[in-house]
Amino acid sequence: MNQSEVIAKLQGIFDTVFLEPVQLAPTTSAGDVPEWDSLTHISLMLAVEKSFGIRFRVGEVEQTKNVGEFADLIVKRQNER
Repeated sequence: MNQSEVIAKLQGIFDTVFLEPVQLAPTTSAGDVPEWDSLTHISLMLAVEKSFGIRFRVGEVEQTKNVGEFADLIVKRQNER
């Protein structure tokens, strides 16, 4: 998968986790989504791990600044399998 494909799949996950619609773009960040708080973040990470069949390492998600960097991290994790 590439970044665009991952973001397309993430859109479905975001649609499930968030009550209000979120239009994802590579530059979208948590600050752009009022509903994206710490509890929603946990739910989102669990849903992403389950959907993509990956596990994130401690602290690596926090290093991503936006959805594009997060998608790149997902691609990296998938390539390590």
